[in-house]
Amino acid sequence: MKRIIGFLPVCMILTMVLASCKDTETYADLKENERNAVRKFVAEEGIQVISVEEFLKDTITNNPVTGPDFSRNEYVLFEDQGVYMQIIRRGQGSVLEPSSSKNYNVRYFEYDILHSDTLTHNRYQTAPDVFTCSRSSDLYTSSFVSGIMFSSYGSSVPKGWMTAMPYITPGFLNGEPSAKVRLIVPHTCGTQKSLTDVYPCLYELTITHQKWQ
Repeated sequence: MKRIIGFLPVCMILTMVLASCKDTETYADLKENERNAVRKFVAEEGIQVISVEEFLKDTITNNPVTGPDFSRNEYVLFEDQGVYMQIIRRGQGSVLEPSSSKNYNVRYFEYDILHSDTLTHNRYQTAPDVFTCSRSSDLYTSSFVSGIMFSSYGSSVPKGWMTAMPYITPGFLNGEPSAKVRLIVPHTCGTQKSLTDVYPCLYELTITHQKWQ
């Protein structure tokens, strides 16, 4: 009887260890969950994915807001980054020149696609978020100066945001912010939190450069 009693705890420990191993997701599992979440989101939102080659013919992503084909909801997929981009309004200014930098105001919201949850936004804040963007040749780097993103995640701007910068001209039109984009950003191009927890986000960004620049 003593041998049986001694054996039972060992069986229980092994069962717990095996169950724990089964419940622990690997990084590969987390990435697959992320890919599946993005695929599901793309399908549910009726997004038509176009290639970079197709996009570069006219750098237009047709969408239900500004068209020109209002029946389509196109995002271009940059496969090297895994970022999807939709340009709603290109803007009325000019692209950031090489070897220059500017401060930009941004109104945004951040939506966690994997968990179907809005994380942060500044829609009702008096002031927009502010970030500085610099361009060296075709390399864009950026950091937050102030705002909700700065308070939530620090100064590092999600790398995925920079995907849009070569294609938008965030000036002013009648005093209104003029460039607006939507981005689906994987964890590898997102915030430090999304990088750690492995989840993709949808961002909607309305960007202008500051008036005094």
